[in-house]
Amino acid sequence: MNIQYISDGTGQTTGVFIPIKEWNQLKSKFKGIEQEETEIPEWHKKIVKQRLEDYKQNPDSAIDFDTAMDDIEKDL
Repeated sequence: MNIQYISDGTGQTTGVFIPIKEWNQLKSKFKGIEQEETEIPEWHKKIVKQRLEDYKQNPDSAIDFDTAMDDIEKDL
């Protein structure tokens, strides 16, 4: 793939240029890649809202990330 990186005056990468032929190949391989924005399904939003409400009702029931990862790794 012949990707070209676009940089600003300070050398910071600010974008990527993909030739149209390669972009069309990517679009056919990964359906929906050209969508600018992904809509979050309403049922996802409801689950997150319910979990936030559960947390607000009982904040002591939450565990930190490291503890959660340790618990997950025990089951692997």
